Amino acid sequence: MRLAAVDLGSNSTRLLIADLDDAGRLTDVERRSTVTRLGHGVDRNGRLDPAAVDRVAEELVIVRALLDRHGVERAVGVMTSAVRDAEDGGRFEAMVRDRFAIDARTISGTREAELTYRGATAGRDDPAGARIAVVDIGGGSTEIIVGDDRGIAFSTSVQAGVVRHGERFLAHDPPESDELVALAGDARGRFAAAVPPEHRTGVDTVIAVAGTATTCATIDLEISAYDPDRVHGYRLPLARVDELLAYLSSMDVDERARVTGLDPSRAPTIVPGCVLLAEVVRLFDVRELEASDHDILRGIIVATATGGL
Repeated sequence: MRLAAVDLGSNSTRLLIADLDDAGRLTDVERRSTVTRLGHGVDRNGRLDPAAVDRVAEELVIVRALLDRHGVERAVGVMTSAVRDAEDGGRFEAMVRDRFAIDARTISGTREAELTYRGATAGRDDPAGARIAVVDIGGGSTEIIVGDDRGIAFSTSVQAGVVRHGERFLAHDPPESDELVALAGDARGRFAAAVPPEHRTGVDTVIAVAGTATTCATIDLEISAYDPDRVHGYRLPLARVDELLAYLSSMDVDERARVTGLDPSRAPTIVPGCVLLAEVVRLFDVRELEASDHDILRGIIVATATGGL
């Protein structure tokens, strides 16, 4: 069965086309990720920016062509924080369905967290009882999910994202130190308030999915092009995330765009992303994170195949 998942996120529009066999194994056919910043201005204006909608529509023209070329049987699209928060989100959702024939729907933060956990943990061979925290830092929100081999014990969606918090706190480029301190303090407070103490302790592994974590891994690996085989499972010490934050926040956006391993389109958001990543990892009192290329896209496909979407 050939299926596709489209993640219409607050910072990027992403596609996964994959074949799912009878044993539940996924084989990637096509992957694509483009920074479209759909969430730009939503926190301030409560509506989707027309220019951002146009950027997503331009990307979906390419996505639709890929779906047709690969003979996809069903394509499911999910919309998250930006569309949830925008008063005109329903109109955008209808546009995606009607114009691009993608089975699109806006999902809750809780459902987003569940799908992310499902995608990040599928196929892993962790010891029985090992506690795993999966964190997904998006453009408008951060999903945090804690579970083990028996399933999810806790999940939450926190209103803290790279676009939202960059717009709220970073008025200068390079950012000033007091802006970074304020951003970190706000994120720390939000994460601590959202995750009860009993779910923060005893976590064995923190898996970080999505662009901030995989970009930090790519920079640390010093590879110019994203390589999922090298990035997936890469262990990044928390101390190294702090070093990357200090390094990247010392530059302006044009200088950051030239850093090896950093997609230039992520140069405007990688600094708030590093702050959020460091704070959410600290929440669990661990010394490193594991970057994962397996995320909500895989969760969407598995849920689609099993009737969960």
